[in-house]
This record gives sequence, structure tokens and C-alpha cells, in this order.
Amino acid sequence: MSHEEAVVSIARKHTKMLPVLNERSRRLWAAIEAESLGRGGISIVAEAVKIDPKTIRKGIREINHTIAQADHGRVRREGGGRKKITEIDATILTDLDRLIEPDTRGDPEAPLLWISKSVRAISAALASASHSVSRMSAVRLLKRQGFSLQSNRKRREGSNHPDRDAQFRHISATVKRQQRNNQPCISVDTKKKENIGRYKNSGREWRRSGKPIEVNMHDFPDKHRGKAAPYGVYDLMRNEGWVNVGITADTAEFAVESIRRWWRHMGSARYPKATELLITADCGGSNGYRNRLWKRELQHFATETGLRVNVRHFPPGTSKWNKIEHRMFSFISKNWRGRPLDTLATIINLIGNTTTTTGLLVRAMLDENIYTKGIKVSDAEFATIRIKRDSFHPEWNYMISPASG
Repeated sequence: MSHEEAVVSIARKHTKMLPVLNERSRRLWAAIEAESLGRGGISIVAEAVKIDPKTIRKGIREINHTIAQADHGRVRREGGGRKKITEIDATILTDLDRLIEPDTRGDPEAPLLWISKSVRAISAALASASHSVSRMSAVRLLKRQGFSLQSNRKRREGSNHPDRDAQFRHISATVKRQQRNNQPCISVDTKKKENIGRYKNSGREWRRSGKPIEVNMHDFPDKHRGKAAPYGVYDLMRNEGWVNVGITADTAEFAVESIRRWWRHMGSARYPKATELLITADCGGSNGYRNRLWKRELQHFATETGLRVNVRHFPPGTSKWNKIEHRMFSFISKNWRGRPLDTLATIINLIGNTTTTTGLLVRAMLDENIYTKGIKVSDAEFATIRIKRDSFHPEWNYMISPASG
């Protein structure tokens, strides 16, 4: 075989083998081919595969000598390759920690305390501190130190009331007693107000590609259309809900009117022998425990229906534990995700068609009444309310009885 033919043959073999070769196996393969060719084999292989003859000779030495057990699986010998940046720069990890969490380090002058902590900003700040580091190296260092990209999480509830758990147990015991006696118990709350119009609504739904629903560029409320205020009533025993969609203020009058409509259209038919209604509610807002108007309107409701109204308020800062939030409101939000709430009819229909695999039933109605803010209840009027307070946290637990006559 001529020199040229040998070069072509080795080059073809190399082309086929190259995808499965790494640095070391390529070197050893070239050494074996060179030895098989005999005299002049090194120059032929070096010309065919464009590899330095010194590398081939190194491969021959590795083949002809016993390789230490510790070198098995190595591509380079011990200590070969580029050193890690932490070996070259001993202070880079300390400076990185100081940059990322300056508030915990007590360093008000840290360069990244008041700006976005992007990889670009981190790399620039490290460079200004005499550290030579690329963006990818900065990412690897961040992951090594236990950092990752984080968004805000709603977990802080403010200060915990010392009797928080005791109030939860008190509410649970009352609900169980109501259920044993087949008496209605409901969870109530106001859902977030929604702008009426072609506004962007969070979430996505399946549509034909390239044809999204076009909405307004900005979320400025339409003064003519206003906002919708959905007040919900969730039946804890029957997995049913009622939503009263108001168009004015979220007041105590509106809250009790929503309960009244639920009783009129759903509750009274479900519980024809009811003598007492249990309401679990948040501590603030239109149904807050300090709201005098809330108690006055409940007195009117109790007198109209003949029901004793037993109220249990959740402790401050625990509104997310209210059953209506995750048993009804969350599913309403899922049902209308990605759809603009352009009319009140759209809101009513989307709420009324909310269902779950566990059988949730929701009905909705538009409330066109005008509710005025700032109504005051005088001391004399408040004194007429037939309220009986519990011995345990009487401000959170009380019962309002129908007025005689």
C-alpha cells in the first residue's frame, strides 16, 4: 500500500470513529493505527487525522506501559485541564454571598442592595471587586452556593394571635355541631373586584394558533362600566355556592343582602327545618367583627327569617383559611382564566357555569341595588340588637336572635 493510499484509508476510519472518540480514546486509537503500520506509521496517521506526532507517541507510551488504576476513566492525567475559579480566586465565594444577601450581612453599602440581582449585574459587581468571572461561571457559582431564581411568595400573615389555633378549634367544633344537627353553615367573603370591559385576564385557554383575544393595552377602569363586586356564600355541607354580583360599594348591607338572597333562592329549600344559621367569616371588610352595620343588618335578617344567626370570625391575618377561598373562588378564577370580563352577563354566566369533579354547584345573580358607604349605627340603635356573645373571644364569637314581635 502506497503512502497516499494509507493516508486515505486511515482518514476514512477516523471519520467513522470520530463521533465515539474522546480526547484520550482518539489518542490511543491513533497510536494503535500507527504501530500497526510499522515504520513511518506515526507520520502517516498524523497526516491523515491532523494530529500532532507528539500526541501519537504519547499514546504509544500509554499502551506500552501499565496504566495506574487511579487513571482509569480519566481523559486527562491528574491535574490536567483548566483549574476551577474557586481554586484561582479564594475570596470570590465570600464576595458573592455579600453581594446576593447584603441585608443579612449587615452591609448597607453593598452594591446590589437596591438594584435587580441579574446575572449581568452580579458579574459586573464581581468584576468591579477585581474578580474575573464570566456570566456562565457566575451562574455555576450561584447554584453551588444554593441560590436559584426566586419570585415573591405570599406566606407572611403578620403577627400571629396567641389564640389563633384555639379559635380554629372553636370554629371547627361549632361547624361539626351544626352538621350533626342538620343546621346550615356557610362560609362568606367578597371576591376581588373585577374591571368590566375588554381587559386582560390572567391565565390561558385553548384557541386557534395566532388568534388570541385582543384586549385593552391599559387596565384603567371604565367609568361608565365600573367594577363588579362578587360576594360569595358557600354551603359547607352541600358543596354549593351562591354569588351576588354587585355594581356599587362592598358594604355590610351588600354582604347581608347576599346572604339573604342565598337563603331565599337556595338555603330555605335545602334546610326547611332550620332554626339556626352558622356563618364563618373573615375578621375585616364588609363582614368584619368590628362592623356595627354588619351586626345591625344581621339582626334584620334574623328577624325576617326567624333564624338564630351564629357568627364565627377567623382570627386576624388568616383569611386564606376561609373555606370559600379554596373551595369556590379558586374554581371560579380557573373557569374564567384567559377571558376578558367584558360585560356583567359574561361574569354571571362564567360564575354560574363553574363546576368541579366533586360536584360543586354555583349560582349567580346580579344585584343592581345601590349601596352607600359610611352609614353609621348609633349607640342607641346598636343597643337594640339581640346579641349574645360567647365567653371565649366574645368579639369573634356571637349569636344574634330574632327580635320579638
